[in-house]
Amino acid sequence: MARKRSILCDQVYKNANEHPEKEAILCDRISMTYKEFCEYVAQFSNLMIANGIDYGDKIAMPMNNTIESVGIFFAAADLGACIVPLNPSLPTDAVKASIKASDTKHIFARQSFYRQFNRLSDLNVDGVKICLDNEYPGTINFSSINEMSSIRPNPTKDIIGDESLILTMTSGSTGNPKPIDISQKNKYDRAIEHIKIYNLTCKDRILAATPLYHSLAERLIIMPLILGATAILLPRFTPEIWLECVNESHPTFTIAVSAQLAQIIESLKISSKKVTSSFRCIVSSSALLEVNIKKELIDILDCDFHEIYGTSETSTITDICFGKVLNKINSVGKPIECADVRILREDETDFDTDCNYNEIGEIICKSNLQCKGYYNQKKMMVASTFEGYFRTGDLGYFDEDGYLYFVGRKKEIIITGAINVYPNDIDSVLRQLPSIEDCAAFSYPDEQLGEVVAVAVVPKKNCIVKSREIRLFCAKRLADFQQPHKIFIVKELPKNTMGKLKRSALYDYIKSLDM
Repeated sequence: MARKRSILCDQVYKNANEHPEKEAILCDRISMTYKEFCEYVAQFSNLMIANGIDYGDKIAMPMNNTIESVGIFFAAADLGACIVPLNPSLPTDAVKASIKASDTKHIFARQSFYRQFNRLSDLNVDGVKICLDNEYPGTINFSSINEMSSIRPNPTKDIIGDESLILTMTSGSTGNPKPIDISQKNKYDRAIEHIKIYNLTCKDRILAATPLYHSLAERLIIMPLILGATAILLPRFTPEIWLECVNESHPTFTIAVSAQLAQIIESLKISSKKVTSSFRCIVSSSALLEVNIKKELIDILDCDFHEIYGTSETSTITDICFGKVLNKINSVGKPIECADVRILREDETDFDTDCNYNEIGEIICKSNLQCKGYYNQKKMMVASTFEGYFRTGDLGYFDEDGYLYFVGRKKEIIITGAINVYPNDIDSVLRQLPSIEDCAAFSYPDEQLGEVVAVAVVPKKNCIVKSREIRLFCAKRLADFQQPHKIFIVKELPKNTMGKLKRSALYDYIKSLDM
C-alpha cells in the first residue's frame, strides 16, 4: 500500500509531470526546469535516506539563498523531516543554543560554518554532518549526491501534514530562543492563502529577495513551485542587485520588507529606466513603512501596491491596497478572510476587554494560519494566548471602518510620569527634518520620572544635525510629555538582518558607544 506523501512536494512533482520543461526556479542566473528541479530534490532525498536521516529528524542548516537550499528544504518535506534554518552569521553560542532548543540531529553546512568550532563534537548533534562545499574532516562530502538516484523515493511513514517542517527561531540569543513550530500543512495553507489574496497564477514570476532563514522567503519560494509558476531567488540583497534582477528576470509579484523598499525607492528616483514595469503587484511587509515612502512608491510604481501586517506565529493578519483607499495610508489594512482580530484593553479597571474604535490596545488574532506553537515550550505558548487568540505583543487600534492601525510594541512603550508615549509618534515627526536619515525614540532611565524619552538620530550624508535644532523642531510639533530629554547623534541604528529596527537594543547600544 502506497504511503501518503507530502502535499507540498506532490504539487511540485505534479507540475514537473505536466510541464517538465517549464522554468521552475532561477537564482543568480542559474535556472532549472521543473523536471530538473524535481530530479535534484529526489537526489537530496535519497542522499538523506542513505545517511540515516528519517521521518521527524531535525536538520539544522545555515540557509544561504541558493537553489541548493531550496532543494534540501523540499527533500526534507518529502521525507517528513524538519529543517531548522540558521542565520549564517550567527555567533557560535547562538548556534549552539538554537541546536539545543530544536533537538537538532543532523547538520547541512559549508566549510566556513564548521570552521567556527574547535571540535565538531562541540555542536552536540548525534546524526550526520554534511559539508555542502567539498570536503571537511568529520563530515560527509556533499559531492556524493551525484551517485544518488533521481527517482523520487517513498517515505518510511505517511506524511499527514501535521509534521514539523520548519522550526524558525524568534531570537538569535544564546539564552532561550523560541523555535516557532510550523507544520507542512500550515506552510502549505499560508502559501495558498496568499495565492488567493493576490490572485497568483501559473503565469506569475515570483521574486524572493529576503534571506531563506526567514519565513517570508520560504513562502515566496513555495507559492510559485506549488502553482507551477516560476520562482526567482535573489542570492543577496542590495538595491542595485534587486533592480538588475528585476530588469533581467521580469518578476510580476513580490513581497518585500519595508527596509528594502526604502532603499529601492532611492535607486528608482535616479534610474532612467522603468525597471519595475513587469510587476503587477508589490507588497510591503515585516515593519511599518514610513508614510512619505508609501506616497513615493504609490507615485512611482506602475502596479498595485499593498502593505500587510502579521507575525511569524500567525502569518499575515491584515492587508491593504493603497490604490483603492488612499485616505487610509496610515493603516495596515483590514483583517484577511481567515483572520479574526481583536484589540484587547489592558486598563487595570477594565482588564482584558475589547477596546472601542480608535482606542489603543494589544492586537490579538485567531487564524487557521497560526503555527503549532513554540517547540518544547508549551507553557510559553499558553502564556501568549487569550481565549484562543494569539497575543501579538503589538499595540494598535481599529477605526470606525474596520481598518487596523499599528502603533508599536508593548515592550517599547515609554512610560514617563505615568503617561504612555508611543515611539512611532516621535519617529514620524523627527523624520520630517530634511537633515535626518533615520531615527528612533526609546526609553531612558530617569530617577524622578522612572524613564524619559530619548532619541537616536542618524544624519543624512554630508549633513550636520544639532541637538538644539531637534529640540526646537520637536517643541513645535510634539506634546510636552513627548519631548526628547536625551538626544544622541549616531552613525547607524541597531537593526536585524531584515533591516528591522531593534528598538529594545537601543539603550545598550548607546551605552556601548560611551556617549
